[in-house]
Amino acid sequence: MSVVHQLSVGWLLDHLSFINKASYQLCPSCQCPAPSASHVAPVSSTPSTEDIVSPSTVDTTYSTGAAVERTGAKLKQKFVFREEFFHVFKPHIVSASEQKPQQESSDAGAREGKDSGNGTEQHEGAKNSDGDSFASARKKHKRKCSVFNQGELDALEYHTKIRGLILEGARCLIKEGLKSGFLHPISAKQSSIKNVVTGHVGCEMAELCEMAKRFPSVNENDHRSSQIIDEETAIPEQDLLSCVTENNTDYAKIINLMGQKYLVPPKSSFLLSDISCMQPLLNYKNKYDVIVIDPPWQNKSVKRSNRYSHLSSWQIKQIPIPSLAAPNCLVVTWVTNRQKHLRFVKDELYPYWSVNTLAEWHWVKITRSGEFVFPLDSSHKKPYEVLVLGRVQGSIDLPLRKSDVEVLPIPDHKLIVSIPCTLHSHKPPLTEILTEYIKPDAECLELFARCLQPGWTSWGNEVLKFQHIDYFIALHNENEVGSFGLI
Repeated sequence: MSVVHQLSVGWLLDHLSFINKASYQLCPSCQCPAPSASHVAPVSSTPSTEDIVSPSTVDTTYSTGAAVERTGAKLKQKFVFREEFFHVFKPHIVSASEQKPQQESSDAGAREGKDSGNGTEQHEGAKNSDGDSFASARKKHKRKCSVFNQGELDALEYHTKIRGLILEGARCLIKEGLKSGFLHPISAKQSSIKNVVTGHVGCEMAELCEMAKRFPSVNENDHRSSQIIDEETAIPEQDLLSCVTENNTDYAKIINLMGQKYLVPPKSSFLLSDISCMQPLLNYKNKYDVIVIDPPWQNKSVKRSNRYSHLSSWQIKQIPIPSLAAPNCLVVTWVTNRQKHLRFVKDELYPYWSVNTLAEWHWVKITRSGEFVFPLDSSHKKPYEVLVLGRVQGSIDLPLRKSDVEVLPIPDHKLIVSIPCTLHSHKPPLTEILTEYIKPDAECLELFARCLQPGWTSWGNEVLKFQHIDYFIALHNENEVGSFGLI
């Protein structure tokens, strides 16, 4: 279970446990020995133009790292996500005994450093009061103007409104996590561990999606809407980009895309494309009961870093939610802490899609010892993000089918507390949390996904990003899992 504790205020999640629960085990009839965890070494490769036209083949061997000698006995090969990507032991360089969410608000702030979750610099000398925090931010950026702009005033007003909810709710969940041992004070050895910093891993999927537009067009009448991964079938890049790919088995599969290997979990499907090529997704299935959206919001930091492409508000509105959503579909949208984006979702985007806004939830990011990854009152970065939940307006005259099950209403102001993955924008799973609010056989879709989930359809131009095999460790048997516990 990814839900470690559930209280009235929300949930404490174990993101790593959810990923590994997917059971990345290869089919026993076709697997080959893989390197042990000690041999795994991340590799970085940028494909050439020639690689684009080479076929992608489904492979069940693992060639990264040193080879393992084949033996007569068949090894049970399974992959687990690398635990070090969740080694978030401290929020910054000072003592981890400070700034605990369960402490009073006066303990917050007064430190400098970097966020263990994503390595973003914090401002020097952050103080307890909101005024001092903003003064520090202005000094850091050498701003000449001493007054807040409207965006800062809006952000401060919103933070003031939800601050108590975040502090008290997180304190309750963290207390339970410390009692059960899921969270714990860091050891001297853990305090010396540096965050895992990854270089370039995998192929440039976004660029591949752009190049795919120059591929020869496919006749709609001759082309299928989906394809099934099969060990003996080669899948050209053109097919990966023009129809939904399915793994409908109980085992994980490996896809070789432009010389890079990606793990596909059991009972999952995906479409690798950008927003201009969503038609295969529309042709794939009738409607979805749950749609989770993590849009690439436009902001200054995204423009400066050039880390990923962003979409304007107008472009986000063009996502065909009305064509994808079933009546009463639950729509969940991740929103940055910019009030401009939050207002856009609630006042413009959801009404445009005929979605009724029902609730705002918050994802609170903490360390392994139960500290906020940023000071709660930091003016630079907040230790939380927002989710806006709503339902597509359904017909009140539509009677319940025999298979329909009444679900609980969506509550407001819930918290999702978890240790964040250090990989950029790897959001926590919502599957188990949403179970109470959707029917058992719900069809689920994630848009702008960067990873795959069993039972879900995922779409995006980086949909396989975190499925790259270098993010996983190959185990030979179940007993090996225990050797990768927390330090």
